[in-house]
Amino acid sequence: MDLQAKLQQIRERYDEIGQAMTDPSIFDRPKEYAELTREYNQLRELVADFDRLQEITSQIEGNRAIIDANEDPELTDMARDELRELTDEQAALEDQIKMKLIPKDPDDSKNCIIEIRSGTGGDEAAIFAGDLFEMYRRYADRQKWVLSLLSVAPSEMGGYKEIVFELSGVEVFGKMKYESGVHRVQRVPETESQGRVHTSAATVAVLPEIEEVDEVVLDMNDIRVDTFRSSGAGGQHVNKTDSAIRLTHEPTGIVVECQQERSQHQNKEKALTMLRSKIYEMEQEKLRSERAADRKTQVSTGDRSAKIRTYNFPQGRLTDHRIQLTLYNLDDIMKGHIDEVIQALRVQDNLDKLQAIME
Repeated sequence: MDLQAKLQQIRERYDEIGQAMTDPSIFDRPKEYAELTREYNQLRELVADFDRLQEITSQIEGNRAIIDANEDPELTDMARDELRELTDEQAALEDQIKMKLIPKDPDDSKNCIIEIRSGTGGDEAAIFAGDLFEMYRRYADRQKWVLSLLSVAPSEMGGYKEIVFELSGVEVFGKMKYESGVHRVQRVPETESQGRVHTSAATVAVLPEIEEVDEVVLDMNDIRVDTFRSSGAGGQHVNKTDSAIRLTHEPTGIVVECQQERSQHQNKEKALTMLRSKIYEMEQEKLRSERAADRKTQVSTGDRSAKIRTYNFPQGRLTDHRIQLTLYNLDDIMKGHIDEVIQALRVQDNLDKLQAIME
């Protein structure tokens, strides 16, 4: 479907809503009226752009007719000058409209919970999980986000078997959601005496933080609450009290833990937020799977089993396999300079979404 046809569909829907809102009985259905008003306001700007685009297209056709007739040299030159300006304005307006057509992810503005788990590779995988955490910590500092640890399971040789943390700030999930998946590392471990390159992996899961009760309703009768003594850092107070919380959502089997706060109450509140986020993500994954059956997008933001990226230390190379992006500044990337990677993924994601709309 071309842009004009898509915009014509939008205008027809806009007019349809406008007609429905003139029906006096709509005020007897306040929820429907509110939804129609919201959609009407969302479409108004696109319809105004469409009207201007049609006006420019008509002016372009008029100028081309003058140029083709070539009856008055002075008028023809003026038409050529105006045609160039109109053509530039038309291209810019079309690009602007395309960006507005891309559906916004309502989760992008939310905070997020990130889980990093060591995978294949034993101690080296745990060390790599620690490296990934440090990369994200430095990136969060540059973004002026707040990082809060939720659960930590350190490895004896360094790094983490698992680490769960929260990032709070502006557009956190919108930037971090592309990190979900399997991250693979190729390097010579410190314990390798013969200098051989080993391949290890860690899994990253990025969940939008869900706190609003109306988004995910939890029945506490479905949740088993266990308390235990924290194994993480926190001083003598943490080690002497059963302040850590484990929640098991029996209908889904989802288990979450929080042990970083001082009080049992605080840990429980954090754990409930984590649980809501996991249940919400499970529902979103179902929707993504259904959509993927119709159309496979290039940039995956949900499949945690997909190998998304390789960090090759001997070559100083990072490769993101979803968009075939290869960069040779791995040292800087591991220090938290991942803006270039995230921006490339966001651009491709927008292109995929736009293509899906125009099909």
